[in-house]
Amino acid sequence: MTLDLHAEGRACGVDGAVAAARRVIDALVRSGDLSDADMSGIADRLNAVADDLEATAPPRRDRLVDMWRGDGNTRHDPVTGPENPIAPPLEYTAVDSRTIEATVTLGLPYQGPPSSVHGGVSALLLDHTLGVANGWAGTSGVTAGLTLRYHRLTPLFRPLTITARQLSVDGRKIRTVGAIRADGEDCVTAEGLFIAAYPPRPR
Repeated sequence: MTLDLHAEGRACGVDGAVAAARRVIDALVRSGDLSDADMSGIADRLNAVADDLEATAPPRRDRLVDMWRGDGNTRHDPVTGPENPIAPPLEYTAVDSRTIEATVTLGLPYQGPPSSVHGGVSALLLDHTLGVANGWAGTSGVTAGLTLRYHRLTPLFRPLTITARQLSVDGRKIRTVGAIRADGEDCVTAEGLFIAAYPPRPR
């Protein structure tokens, strides 16, 4: 069962527009210079969309306040956020009271080595997943250290399982581990140190 570990996406409104933007990003990366599409015309159309959005966007501070309102899951983060077009997005489920996981298939926008996930993208996914696991376990904080081990290339176009488990809480120090796996084998493993600190939200 999917639990309240991430913000739920909607089919309409900004979530629908963001989903369309993800399609555009993927199609542009996949097309490159090999497409017969009129890329100059596409650029004009995309710039027109950006002009419309910029003309009606609220002041940055108002948007920051809106992003951080409430106490639930944020909708803007670059890993699970339904309002963020660079988010895959991941959708987590609970394994137990201290462990979460997600399954995702990444495409060309996330490529580093040939047909493989960029190492920095793997770090982003694991850092966020470890942080969410901490929140799920009941004690969260900010990242103080993240140690990664890259065991083998992480493949694109194939299902990846991303897991995280909170190991211990010692005062303000939180220790958490995680992994990205393909076909049951570790591709990247992570050990994280978090500090129970809570930056103030914009008001």
